Amino acid sequence: MWSLRIRSHFPRIAVFIGMSLAIPVALADSSPEGVTWPDAASESQDRLAQRQIFLDARDALSRRQMTRYRALLEQLEDYPLTPYLTYRELTRNLQNASPEAVNAFIEAESGSYLAHQLQRQWLHTLARQKRWTQFLTDYPGPLGDTELACHALHARLTGDDSGALEEVEPLWNVAHSQPDACDPVFDRWLAAERLTPAIAWERHTKAVKAREYGLASYIARQMPAAWQRKAELMREVNRNPQALAQTARFREQSEAMQDIINHGIQRLARRDAIQALALWRGYDAQQLFSDTERLATQETIAQRLIFQDHREQADQLLATVPALGNTELIESVIRDALEQLDWERAYTWLNQLPAEAQDSERWRYWRARMIEELALENTGPEPKDLYAAVAATRSFYGFLSADKLGFEYRLLDQPAPVSEAVLAEMERHPALQRAYELLMIGDTVAASREWYYTVPGLEHERIMAAGKLAQRWGWHRKGIQAMISARFWDDLQMRFPLAYQEHVQSAARETAIHPHLLFAIARQESAFMPHARSPAGAMGLMQLMPATAQQTARRAGVPYRRVDLLSPEKNIALGSRYLSELLTEFGGNRILATAAYNAGPYRVKQWLREKKHKLPYDVWIETIPFRETRGYVQNVLSYSVIYGYRMGEKSPFITAEEASAPF
Repeated sequence: MWSLRIRSHFPRIAVFIGMSLAIPVALADSSPEGVTWPDAASESQDRLAQRQIFLDARDALSRRQMTRYRALLEQLEDYPLTPYLTYRELTRNLQNASPEAVNAFIEAESGSYLAHQLQRQWLHTLARQKRWTQFLTDYPGPLGDTELACHALHARLTGDDSGALEEVEPLWNVAHSQPDACDPVFDRWLAAERLTPAIAWERHTKAVKAREYGLASYIARQMPAAWQRKAELMREVNRNPQALAQTARFREQSEAMQDIINHGIQRLARRDAIQALALWRGYDAQQLFSDTERLATQETIAQRLIFQDHREQADQLLATVPALGNTELIESVIRDALEQLDWERAYTWLNQLPAEAQDSERWRYWRARMIEELALENTGPEPKDLYAAVAATRSFYGFLSADKLGFEYRLLDQPAPVSEAVLAEMERHPALQRAYELLMIGDTVAASREWYYTVPGLEHERIMAAGKLAQRWGWHRKGIQAMISARFWDDLQMRFPLAYQEHVQSAARETAIHPHLLFAIARQESAFMPHARSPAGAMGLMQLMPATAQQTARRAGVPYRRVDLLSPEKNIALGSRYLSELLTEFGGNRILATAAYNAGPYRVKQWLREKKHKLPYDVWIETIPFRETRGYVQNVLSYSVIYGYRMGEKSPFITAEEASAPF
């Protein structure tokens, strides 16, 4: 066992901020694109020197040049990232570290991301070594880590704390398999006969719904024979929900049988909502379903009836539901009616929305549209009054309403209310100083970890102050996120930065696309995060799929490498070329081209073909089948207006050609 001398490294210096894009020469190779680097002259020579000493010390530690490392470490007493060296030194040989050294670091860096990480790693190390007494001494309580929670219970059971068995069920009764560390605890719990058939059935049902069929079969084997037969019946119905047509097999009056029927009906509705509805009516008359179960099944059937174009049956079913409060379902009915241009049906269902939903900008706008289309009188506020109220908002529906009335767009813009004292305080905040220095040495991942561990837990003014600092550093995504976290929507300079303006303007000139639209796409796609990657594989500022980027580059006759997508300049150039192609393909219509940028041109063409009526542009946007694409189009069109304002220009929300185009 060895010990390590720990020093407190809370820095005492303020973050230096500058506006130049010059990168300190010694760090240029590791610097990420997307950070607004200070000019070397604006930073103290001491800080620049410390930064390089830190990198040298980190290199020496990785090479195990300990004498050189110690000498360098002594020069970094007040440097914000010094704890990262101590952390690395501890964790490289944690199995031999002393509890005193580990706990000294955790105490010295209390509240930091590194202290949190070291605490978790230390506890996992103690568990692997079966040092249960030390584990319980150092375990602070729940850390959001299932494996550690199971280790804690195991440690208590090892010490004959039988009360630990009372805390096992919530860990066992989940829809998925738990870590192997939980097995000894579960074995003790099962041996103590704490598992009841009802608990086993509940977990079995969760596993089936989560498609964890191996786990479901395992759980079924823990049940008494009669319950095993029910479990097998549920899995059969899951595989083949049409088995519910054999109604004699499902006559038993029990909660378990009701679970089977509800699950099967909802599965069947995805394939054949009409058959599901017919079977449901029979089972609903036979079984005593709870109100919650009945409502969930009825809503699922109705949703699938609408999707499968059985509108009349959906309306009839929903008319029998006494307490329909599912806003999402009612909205889908309204959109279905709008798509059919059935204004009367749309108006009827709009009035079924909860009062809060009816009062939203979206549905106040559509109420005005419906009243106009139906030429209704004496319905309350006049359409022009509804439009005027919505036009006072800075939103998609606000801009639509302003266009209806010929009003100027309402673009309230006011700086986030952050005092100089709070801003100065946040400049001195240790976590933000570490985040800044990590950005400066090119470690954006670690910088983001520092940010997410600390900033969301601050009070609103301090979150906004952190956002202002991030914006000054060119860390635009974090500035945007700070305003969202603080729920302050009116600082348009923070929320809609003119990031990478030179590249955007250059791409706009090359493609004849207005820069407002390019800014809006980049803002929606990545919030100006150069290294953004989506789960689907899209990359960079404008979130291009590599295959799409390669094809676009080939058609444009420009060289392409996959890594180019992480370069703001090249990503914007390729993204704007692809958007230009879509605009050409869709006749210059930004609505269709924007939808295609998100969902793909094939889908947009399919949606246009499948429409039974030519729709007004606002109805087409409102009834886009994909919620993500619907919101995407609305945001991009709205952001274009805002970026027009940010650039001191007027940008049309919807052009006359787009407003008159058939959809």
